[in-house]
Amino acid sequence: MSSFNQRGIFLQKLGPTPVDPDEVLVSIQFALKQAGWDARNAVPTESLLDSRIIIAASYDGGKTFDVRNDKDIDGDGDIDADDKNKLLALAKAYVNIMNP
Repeated sequence: MSSFNQRGIFLQKLGPTPVDPDEVLVSIQFALKQAGWDARNAVPTESLLDSRIIIAASYDGGKTFDVRNDKDIDGDGDIDADDKNKLLALAKAYVNIMNP
């Protein structure tokens, strides 16, 4: 997130694990950043509000993902396959970036 855009998406790749070398999880966190001021220490602060984490799971090394979603991702007023497809595309793209 920047000072110009207070909303952001944070991505984190988890896995593979020793238990399942084909398991890859992508944590997708949506958040709103709020700037503040710590009067006691006289320093600026930042906190994340409206944070929501969605996990995309793959059990074939990141080739395909599945995700459970109950959030309107694309802002069209409903939660449907389009929302799920956008999350799946985001997870797939992120897992293919070698050095994020």
